Amino acid sequence: MGKLSAGFLACLLALAADDPGERLYQAQCAYCHGPRGEGGRGATLARSRLRHAPDDAALHRVISRGIPDTGMPGNSMSAREVEHVAGYVKSLGRVAQPPLPGDPQRGQQIYSGKGGCSECHTIAGRGGPLGPDLTDIGARRSAAHLRASLTDPEADLPDGFLQVRLVTRAGHHLTGVRIDEDTFSIRIRDLSGAVLSFWKSELAELHRDRGKSPMPSYRGPALELDDLVAYLASLQEAR
Repeated sequence: MGKLSAGFLACLLALAADDPGERLYQAQCAYCHGPRGEGGRGATLARSRLRHAPDDAALHRVISRGIPDTGMPGNSMSAREVEHVAGYVKSLGRVAQPPLPGDPQRGQQIYSGKGGCSECHTIAGRGGPLGPDLTDIGARRSAAHLRASLTDPEADLPDGFLQVRLVTRAGHHLTGVRIDEDTFSIRIRDLSGAVLSFWKSELAELHRDRGKSPMPSYRGPALELDDLVAYLASLQEAR
């Protein structure tokens, strides 16, 4: 066997030193949680304490079984693979994260005032019911994801969210969010927050606006956007 080139040998050494936990994480978890645990559609993992995984046993359980009703699925990894991923996730929490720009207190005032967010969203049981509950949104979404959702609400809608527009046979036009639907009926929450039910035989038109949202893009100054993101990112615990 001839001598190995320096470049090929370096590649072999790099592969030998590759962290199996990181490799599995990048393949299975990074799409939602970010390549370095910075979060996205999934929770931020680059933090010292994880709400659903306060200890090793809970972390292993979350990785293998998922978390019901959160969009976090289980998987078919072996116990050894779960252990590798858990070790990598714990390492992410030891990396110091830079502070966010913006002032959460000013952001709360924008949220409740000129931003109009509280008209559609609920925090700790207070606010409108049309949009998703934001009580612990900072634990479920990264600051970057929150910023993107504010400036382009239709970029990444929650699973199961569907805007509908309908026209009754009496000529009434309504826009809202579908709550549930079957072959014969549909139930929606309109833009005022009222829950309305219809037999489909009562409707002249029914439009399902997939990928659309009634939430407007936030167009305030950049500093106000920083404040609003900082406030939403601070919402870490269900109350």
